[in-house]
Amino acid sequence: MSNLNGKKIVLGVCGSIAAYKSAILTRSLIKAGAEVKIILTASASQFITPLTLSTLSKNPVVTDLTDGGTNWNNHVELGLWADAMVIAPTSANTIAKMANGNCDNMLLAVYLSAKCPVFFAPAMDLDMWRHKAVKRNIELLHSYGNILIPVENGELASGLVGDGRMAEPEHIMEHLEEYFS
Repeated sequence: MSNLNGKKIVLGVCGSIAAYKSAILTRSLIKAGAEVKIILTASASQFITPLTLSTLSKNPVVTDLTDGGTNWNNHVELGLWADAMVIAPTSANTIAKMANGNCDNMLLAVYLSAKCPVFFAPAMDLDMWRHKAVKRNIELLHSYGNILIPVENGELASGLVGDGRMAEPEHIMEHLEEYFS
């Protein structure tokens, strides 16, 4: 039996070509027995659809602070519900916002309300990954107790080869399994 069986996971998905991996990660979490609720940033929905992720997670995907009508998506409730929050992919933009306490979307509101461990799996191009500002922001996230899932080395969407690839879903699963062991 998986260490994730019965765990409640909030999966945050940011705008990145690596967002397609969130579908594989969602499927793996569900197969491991976790309950998954997904928050999709506006830019992420340009890479993967809420329909895909809601079908795989068997839960509605949250994209905004309201449902477009009169109902509020309670970020505090989601933050308290979760046993873990996983942000994969985590863009350089979201890393900067998390590090500085900015809150301009639902994902960041849940992050700032979360009482559970927060794992983040960066995804960006080689030069962005190496930038001193990104390194500083990651150090800040570490100092807040967030858990980095290291980037991997390989071919990037830009055509460059190097560090910056989001960890493969099976490696993210290994980090979560180890944490809950």
